[in-house]
Amino acid sequence: MTEASPTPLLDAVAVPADLRRLSEDQLPQFADELRRETIDAVSVTGGHLGAGLGVVELTVALHHVFDTPRDRLVWDVGHQVYPHKIITGRRDRIRTLRKGGGLSGFTKRAESEYDPFGAGHSSTSISAGLGMAVARELTGEGGHVVCVIGDGAMSAGMAYEAMNNAGALGSRLIVILNDNDMSIAPPTGAMSAYLARLVSGRTYLSLREIGRGLAKRLPKFVERGAARAEEYARGLAMGGTLFEELGFYYVGPIDGHNLEHLLPVLKNVRDADQGPVLIHVVTQKGKGYAPAEASADKYHGVSAFDVVSGAQSKPKANAPSYTKVFAQSLIAEAREDERVVAITAAMPGGTGLDLFGEAFPTRTFDVGIAEQHAVTFAAGLAAEGLKPFCAIYSTFLQRAYDQVVHDVAIQKLPVRFALDRAGLVGADGATHAGAYDIAYLGCLPEMTLMAPADEAELVHMVATAAAFDDGPIAFRYPRGEGVGVELPARGAILPIGRGRIVREGSTVALLSLGTRLKAATEAAEELGLRGVSTTVADARFAKPLDRDLIARLAREHEVLLTVEEGSSCGFGALVLQLLAGEGLLDRGLKIRTLTLPDRFQDHDRPERQIAEAGLDASAIAGAALAALGRDARTALRA
Repeated sequence: MTEASPTPLLDAVAVPADLRRLSEDQLPQFADELRRETIDAVSVTGGHLGAGLGVVELTVALHHVFDTPRDRLVWDVGHQVYPHKIITGRRDRIRTLRKGGGLSGFTKRAESEYDPFGAGHSSTSISAGLGMAVARELTGEGGHVVCVIGDGAMSAGMAYEAMNNAGALGSRLIVILNDNDMSIAPPTGAMSAYLARLVSGRTYLSLREIGRGLAKRLPKFVERGAARAEEYARGLAMGGTLFEELGFYYVGPIDGHNLEHLLPVLKNVRDADQGPVLIHVVTQKGKGYAPAEASADKYHGVSAFDVVSGAQSKPKANAPSYTKVFAQSLIAEAREDERVVAITAAMPGGTGLDLFGEAFPTRTFDVGIAEQHAVTFAAGLAAEGLKPFCAIYSTFLQRAYDQVVHDVAIQKLPVRFALDRAGLVGADGATHAGAYDIAYLGCLPEMTLMAPADEAELVHMVATAAAFDDGPIAFRYPRGEGVGVELPARGAILPIGRGRIVREGSTVALLSLGTRLKAATEAAEELGLRGVSTTVADARFAKPLDRDLIARLAREHEVLLTVEEGSSCGFGALVLQLLAGEGLLDRGLKIRTLTLPDRFQDHDRPERQIAEAGLDASAIAGAALAALGRDARTALRA
């Protein structure tokens, strides 16, 4: 006898059109099955679990009420989209999530028509959704645009810029504020749901428009007063006056896990002839899975885990992570200098500043998802003589580039930028890869730019940055564990713009910036076995470059290879410019720049990404042999 499926309703839904054929009475069971499937899938793949569990009912309700993909559903950030992917034709591939060749961990336009806009960074959904809504008005296509944005993402200025623009345009746009942390106003049960249903319904909206029409016949000051009175009366009962001031019609707060509350409100808003609307939905991260609900981070990001116990199968670390080494080094500097302060943009755990915050709570500042503000805030601190360390992922500092240029570099303010997640980032893919910081910082006057080869070098660079007061300074380091070298108790101050030779040779020179040094050293070993004498140098600085070291390598070797885990137009380009300016390219030097490929690399295991980029030891050795005109397959010397 065949065993019954534990997910009979989910099995019958291949795409949202199937979901819309289910009755509303069936939706709670469907949501339970979807939650179980999400938990089971992420237990295999790892990934962002808590956010997805928090929006299961909301996801079901949105796809049931709206005609996706004709109606556009735009998710912000994308941490919460696993349930969305399961019910939009991707269930059969959900266990390939974040794996090479598998599904992305975020929305991705190339992956599905149900992903109308790609995500990864926060606070973009309202801007993109407004663009879509205006485009539909101009083309006459019609349909709805629904943007889902979390309370954390709503802390970014971009979200308010978009709302202000939407309110001024009066475009037809629906924004769902998924409030799972800040609780702007808690839902108050049946009364809150009743009020939300009431004010989103046609009867109320029709009476509201009649009232507004009558008010327009009265003197202007009476009209304005009546409008303000109506908005503030609703604001007192329901909250949301801020959103009303931005031009949005506010509905909520409502319980985001109660389909009986969600469905009628979504239907009312869908069917109303109304400008921009904001629906405030309160949810719980990790909802429905006890280990996630009990966890401090609600299982925001997890490795593979046991569903029953919730225990994660994290491999035992052989060395401390670069993030932890940075945090401990910064704590050591702060103990010696009370002017050292730290800033993060909503990533205290990800940057290690949670540890710094425990040691120095009054000297730690989490500004929320507001990288632009973080940089200029740090500039203000530096202007008053403090030593701010602005710890931001490389990919997120891109969001504050104008502030780095205008507010820091031009004014030569000594802000210290700690760029975590520099280089490739494995399963998080192209949206989170820190590929461009060498290029976008290395071109700036007054900028000093370092990259440690290992975790001990990172300790030295934190100390160097703390002591450096002659303008802005940045140091980039990767995600993950170090290489296992012994760490100094406190860092030594490095001479600015000076590299080091770690292995002497005569034919090939490998000049590495950052943590590709280990691979360069292994490549030198391989080249030595083939009879090629190889020098290995650690540049340490991309700016200023060590002119004497680079000139020596160029004069004394037949081949010079630069190696970096960064994009083209980065370290290698800076070295080429130096050599050209010094006239060192005229003597027949064979130079090659090894960088990340000129394309966005998809998610995969880090070692596979590195190999694909041609930056592992074998590829470095092969590039050197090719420059010498030798076949990389030549047999090893006896």
